[in-house]
Amino acid sequence: MRTAVLYLGFGEPEEPTPDAVIPFLERIFAQNAPLEAPATADERARRARELAERRAPGLIEDYERIGGSPLGAQARGQADALRRRLAERGHVVDVRVAMQYVDPLIPDVVAGLQEGGIERLIGLPVYPLCGWSTNVAALAEMREAVEALGWDVEVHEVNGWHSHPVYVQVWADAIERTASEDGLDLRAPDTELYFSAHGTPIKYLEAGSRYDLYVEEFCRETARRLGVDSYALGYQNHANRGVRWTQPDNEERIREVAANHVVVAPISFMHEQSETLAELDIDFREEAEGLGLAFHRVPVPNSDPRFADVLADLVVPFIEGRGAAEAGFAPCLCRRAPGAVCLNATRAFPRRAAPAPVAG
Repeated sequence: MRTAVLYLGFGEPEEPTPDAVIPFLERIFAQNAPLEAPATADERARRARELAERRAPGLIEDYERIGGSPLGAQARGQADALRRRLAERGHVVDVRVAMQYVDPLIPDVVAGLQEGGIERLIGLPVYPLCGWSTNVAALAEMREAVEALGWDVEVHEVNGWHSHPVYVQVWADAIERTASEDGLDLRAPDTELYFSAHGTPIKYLEAGSRYDLYVEEFCRETARRLGVDSYALGYQNHANRGVRWTQPDNEERIREVAANHVVVAPISFMHEQSETLAELDIDFREEAEGLGLAFHRVPVPNSDPRFADVLADLVVPFIEGRGAAEAGFAPCLCRRAPGAVCLNATRAFPRRAAPAPVAG
């Protein structure tokens, strides 16, 4: 069967201009409209525009401070690496980047694949930790695009893969490498391993999202592999709507660190972007250094060749027509839809309300 893998991501504007940044932000705020009180479609659109125009100047400044976002280029590089790795395993597959909030947008890429005669479509969100506005929403948008076209195609959705053992090791090695290069011992009392995770609204957790549980699990397992018994976890929160977000904020958690050195690992990302290069490398660094801490940031291991192996492992079972269970997958806990599977559902987590996806 002619197969395509949709490498699904968030996206960031590659040009720091209002014409690029405001539409990007509008899409984000419109996607997350359920965070606020119910409203008509016109009211939601006006509110998304209002929030986008308010946030745009600060984000444009961030992009200018970091010399533009490298996210798009890194995503294309990872998609190319996956394509090559699949070819090495004997599979000629069309791997396409499709983004939620910037071009190439998911519906446009799906339409192009239909025209190209693709018979099997595999959606692969390249978000390490499953969240509703990321993994779940991206897969829902892909499915909606297929249905809107009336396209009779075999669809698989691969969600929730942060526990892949090679992926955990990729991050553990990246952290150890940074510490070693900076002459630090992660197990020494003067050094604190600090995991920085992108935050999520509490409303999503209360409605059933397990994002915070996945974050905590990933931190525990990564620290275990490093032989680190004590570490810190803080969240990068974006309180644009006055809603509650995951706690503790980085700004609060960093004040509790009792060490001389802090080694910061941005575990919610597989690309460098404004939230690592500006929020962490500039703003968070200033806060840490203002408290007398020496700041050491772990680069996102986006070009580690093993990452292509991880992504290939996730999609090859579906390319080869093997059963999901045989490959270690189970029906997805966060996105209840035909063909949606993940690695997370194979393990026990505290029960939460049945999820109601953000989209779809």
